[in-house]
Amino acid sequence: MSELSLVAMISIITAGLTVAVGSFGAAIGEGRTAAAAMAAIAQQPDAAPTLSRTLFVSLAIIESTGIYCFVVSLILIFANPFWDVVRPALGG
Repeated sequence: MSELSLVAMISIITAGLTVAVGSFGAAIGEGRTAAAAMAAIAQQPDAAPTLSRTLFVSLAIIESTGIYCFVVSLILIFANPFWDVVRPALGG
């Protein structure tokens, strides 16, 4: 196995783990946030519009974490900064 294919394999595995961990964390955070908001709305129905607005802003911020992980994985796969280091070392 050449060094170039080793870098490719590690990049793909790292990209997969990045998406897995990032989406798992975002899903857990969104679920807990929604459950807390539903409990708060059940206790005080009059505050539902304010709680809903705050909930949607919070969900957008939490979801951005998963999106950042996805972008990092795309960078690792398609625009890997390590290619520029490995290619000259291999004479390519």
